[in-house]
Amino acid sequence: MRRAIYPGSFDPVTNGHLDIIERGSKLFDEIIIAVLVNPEKRALFTVEERRQMLSEALTLVEGRGCRLRVDSFQGLLMRYAVEQQADAVVRGIRAISDYEYELQMALMNRRQEPGIETVFMLAAESYSYVSSRLVKEVFSLGGTIEGLVPATVEERMRLKLGKS
Repeated sequence: MRRAIYPGSFDPVTNGHLDIIERGSKLFDEIIIAVLVNPEKRALFTVEERRQMLSEALTLVEGRGCRLRVDSFQGLLMRYAVEQQADAVVRGIRAISDYEYELQMALMNRRQEPGIETVFMLAAESYSYVSSRLVKEVFSLGGTIEGLVPATVEERMRLKLGKS
């Protein structure tokens, strides 16, 4: 069984994330979507809320027989990947700046665990500019995020930020 970890903050999950998951499901038998528990970073949603949003959003993904599982982790990604018996880590790349950062991380991860590969997937053109941070910023300033996040996520953001 080919198992991959797709780690991230997912604060909130975007359609770009879902696109990577759906396309990754063609390559793996199981993808564990792993929400990073990062106590140092201020998040809009709790880890449990992010896990719930991901579980809801995954109903929109065509899994093609790939098992999709939501989990959370803290600490070193490679330690978690070994615990989960993962073969690979999936990372989305939107721009050259993402590649430079992700390359450094992939090389450090390879040094920690040479047997676990990193698979870079290019973002779909329609989501190449979308990030969770940007979605939160635009939404909080009254802009539209329709089509950038699942409708259930937009509704949760509306409730969380008191927007009607």
